Amino acid sequence: MRGMTWRWLAFLLAFWASASAQPALPAFRPIAASDTVLVVSPHPDDESLCCGGLIHAARSVGAHVAIVWITNGDGFKWDAIVVEKKLRPRTGGYLELARQRQAEAREAGVRLGVDADSLMFLGYPDRGVLRLLLDYYHPNTPWRSKFTGANAVIYDDAVDPGAPYSGDNLVKDFNTVLDRVKPTLVLAPSLQDTHPDHRGTGLLVWRTMTARGEQDRVHYWLVHGGRAWPAPHAYHPDLAQTVAPRGLGMQWESFALDSDAIDAKLHAVMAHQSQMKVMRKVMLSFVRSDELYSTTPVPPRSSCAHALVCEQSDGTWMEEPGL
Repeated sequence: MRGMTWRWLAFLLAFWASASAQPALPAFRPIAASDTVLVVSPHPDDESLCCGGLIHAARSVGAHVAIVWITNGDGFKWDAIVVEKKLRPRTGGYLELARQRQAEAREAGVRLGVDADSLMFLGYPDRGVLRLLLDYYHPNTPWRSKFTGANAVIYDDAVDPGAPYSGDNLVKDFNTVLDRVKPTLVLAPSLQDTHPDHRGTGLLVWRTMTARGEQDRVHYWLVHGGRAWPAPHAYHPDLAQTVAPRGLGMQWESFALDSDAIDAKLHAVMAHQSQMKVMRKVMLSFVRSDELYSTTPVPPRSSCAHALVCEQSDGTWMEEPGL
């Protein structure tokens, strides 16, 4: 027991030393009433973890905010085990999980003050976003989810119900959202994120916004930023967020949160009860005194899509070693 206590103390001392050594980050620009913010979330819960404080702040000054979820989170096995109470969830368990997570996402949006008609779901397959963009862009046979068994969007309230699972349909539906929302600011996951759906979503936003000549409107965030990040895994709203290991070298800016924004973000995170049952401490560790956003999707000489091909600014392809 004494050895464990000393190891824990050593960890805390190392964490505080690392946090105190982080140089001050430049401030994120103020959100104005004339802004229209689009949060692009790979799964239900990411919108609250990455951006809940900024969403609340934007709504507080009268800015319009919209959220689009790329998937309904219908491929998270541990969650499905909890929902179905079986070690081997069936297709119905994953579909029930998707319905629950979608309802939680809507509730989180309400808690952050987002209008109901500004909450949109694309309904593409959890754990399949990156594959759609890289290997199933124009497929002869659409991607099939090994969790739900579906090969097309199966949710009636999606942007395009029945759309076959393919990269070109995903891009088309995302462009539909952009045309509808007309954002002045887009918040999207970095291609450095270790989760393939996050990398795929970042790639989707990067490529689409670049094609539209609007890449300067995008800021990037990380949720899966490296082992044991954010540290410590606990609720510490008094602490500033630290730059994730996967985000080192990116151009980060700090968006400071007041007490109202912190409380709103906490309540939005708590709306995701299916996730809280599985990883409560990790989720609460994203409620800090600020949120970090980068003007660049990757650091210099990045692995981009983590050992997979990624795209340069001129549209050509490159291959770099993974981390």
